[in-house]
Amino acid sequence: MFKFQLGEILKDKVTGFIGVVLGRTEYATGCIQYGLINRNLNKDGELPNWQWLDQVRLVSTGKKVKIQKDDSGPAPAAPEMN
Repeated sequence: MFKFQLGEILKDKVTGFIGVVLGRTEYATGCIQYGLINRNLNKDGELPNWQWLDQVRLVSTGKKVKIQKDDSGPAPAAPEMN
C-alpha cells in the first residue's frame, strides 16, 4: 500500500530532490513509485519535468500542499484489450 499521500512534499534521500506528490504507481513486481514535481519553475519560466522515484528512496518533509481534486465525474473508460 502507499506510504505517502498525494500533495505531500517528499525528499529523495539519494539526491536531495524535493517535490510534491502528484501521482503514485504500484507495479505487479511490488515496486511503488511516486511522481514528484518541483514547485519552482525552471529558468525559462516553465514547469519542470516530473521525477518518478522509488518509495524506499523517499522521506516526508512533514509538509503538504492542498490539491483541489476534480470531482466532475469519472475519467473515460479505457478500451477493452483482448
